[in-house]
Formats: sequence, C-alpha cells, structure tokens
Amino acid sequence: MTPLITRLVVAVGLALSLVACGGGAGAASQVSPIATTEVDLPKSYKFVPAAIVVEAGSTVTWTNRDDFTHNVTLPDGTAPLTMRPGEVATHTFDTAGTFDYLCSLHPKDMRGRIVVTGG
Repeated sequence: MTPLITRLVVAVGLALSLVACGGGAGAASQVSPIATTEVDLPKSYKFVPAAIVVEAGSTVTWTNRDDFTHNVTLPDGTAPLTMRPGEVATHTFDTAGTFDYLCSLHPKDMRGRIVVTGG
C-alpha cells in the first residue's frame, strides 16, 4: 500500500472505532426516559434503563447484578450510593427536575438520567 492509502485506512478505522465507542458520557441524554423506579446494573458496565422518568416523591432502586462494585453519584452532593455485587441502593427524589448521575468508579461507561415530574 502507498503511504497515502495506509493513512486513509488508519483514519477510517479510527473514525469507526470512535463511533462504536459512543456509549459514554452523553448516552443517557440521547435516549427517551422509561417510566420506572427500578434500574439494573447488569454485567455490562451500564445502567439499564439509562434514562427513567418518575413522579416527585418516588424512590428509585438500583440493583447491582454485576460482579463488580459500582455506585450512584448524584449531582446534589448526596454521598455516593455504593453497591457491592448483589446489593441495592435507593434514593427518593422529592423535587422535579432532571438529574444526571454516574458511577464514579466507572464514569466513562456508566451514566444515567432521572427525569422527575410533578412536585
């Protein structure tokens, strides 16, 4: 291959790999929220569903089904809700708003969003 073709192949491969890795920081903001108060952490380094909608006063429960410790770090200054494998964590959302959260142990991959309505 000529140097120009080699550089072109490398550039296309890099661009495709960046697109494939698009599940990071903005993933939760790009999906429609699902009405539920339950969020799973399956063996995949993500929150499922990534975005949920709840009524003000609802308690959200996260269940860690992974083999690794994770946490939920909320933007309101609440201490991280840490879950070892098999554990659950809960938090009650009393006021309306949009709350983006993450696992501070795996912030690149694990991000979520809670839309709280009413209140």
